[in-house]
Amino acid sequence: MFSVSRFVRKPLRLLALPLLSLTLAACQPVSTGGNSGPSINTNKPVQVALLVPKGSGQSGDALVAQSLENAARLAMADLDGVTIDLRVYDTAGSATQASAVATQAVNEGAKIILGPLYAQSANAAGLATASRNVNVIAFSNNTEIAGGNVFVLGNTFENTANRMVSYATRQGKRNMVIVTADNPAGAQGANAIQSAASRYGASVAGVVRHQFSQQGVIDAVPAVKSAIQSNGADSVFFTSDTAGALPLFTQLLPESGIDPTLTKFMGLTRWDIPASTLELPGVQGGWFALPDPGLRSNFTSRYSATYGGSPHPLAGLAYDGIAAIGASVKAGRSDALAKSGLTQASGFVGVNGIFRFLPDGTNERGMAIGEIRNNQVTVIDPAPRSFSGAGF
Repeated sequence: MFSVSRFVRKPLRLLALPLLSLTLAACQPVSTGGNSGPSINTNKPVQVALLVPKGSGQSGDALVAQSLENAARLAMADLDGVTIDLRVYDTAGSATQASAVATQAVNEGAKIILGPLYAQSANAAGLATASRNVNVIAFSNNTEIAGGNVFVLGNTFENTANRMVSYATRQGKRNMVIVTADNPAGAQGANAIQSAASRYGASVAGVVRHQFSQQGVIDAVPAVKSAIQSNGADSVFFTSDTAGALPLFTQLLPESGIDPTLTKFMGLTRWDIPASTLELPGVQGGWFALPDPGLRSNFTSRYSATYGGSPHPLAGLAYDGIAAIGASVKAGRSDALAKSGLTQASGFVGVNGIFRFLPDGTNERGMAIGEIRNNQVTVIDPAPRSFSGAGF
């Protein structure tokens, strides 16, 4: 039984593994104008700089850095007719060092930069290389740094909100209450949901903001209940993740009288990481979006067979980045790594499913919809396999 007393011993943390790359900051993309990017000879090896957060002194950064590099090399082995000259640079998780090594990489011949992980570091790398006509494909999911020569590869709040609201409205769930932390990340998530609701004809019955603490969650439950009952809401859309407020909300709301079989619970983050979350009574029947499970499972198996361990949840971003670069180069155009090459409408296929970069530096990703049933994830709407399919 999941008790409040157990939960409150641990401080709430936003941005767990699925959202690790999101760091809100005052970032200003540099406008490079036109079709930014170098001209390359696609018949020769293409030099790619991989920027990873190794050297920060944090064990978590070292782990994700190695996993990103491993995944990039696995992707390179899968390329057909394209040779990548991969050079790895350590940012130490620092924006200052990211700027320095990005400059170093371009001086040493890099035609494109893959990474860094954190938004401030990615923004710094973009600023350092904008005048050199080199694009940055960052692992961040923070759309505030996108634009100019910076493209974000991470799954964005906008992607998930659009996919979830689109699916929910098709299932008749058209009147939702948004529950979000009263902080910058929560505000960004809530804005994404509201935009998606407007796009797909859903109504927002209310937005309940809570303080980023256990007591803040407890205090917000009556307001959430009132918003649901007063406005006839048929769903609740949470922006919080499994390491933050989500477990407590999904416990306390049913205890307060909200029946999740009538008022659907759904989320903006992954509810299956860590896997222990799937055992919580309150998340049963909940909806969330996730990468194409078949492709992801195949990647995990291949990664484990090659490197003897499981990939970090963010490792697939490095594979996807190399896959996109390789597909662009294989087309044989000298502008393969310019904006026109990277933003092809048909997009790319990676281990997380289909994706494509948009001219504004953001991305679109094809995701599946999962429902938690009997402590397991059941895919109730498969991930689209093309950008002309359902889900877009």
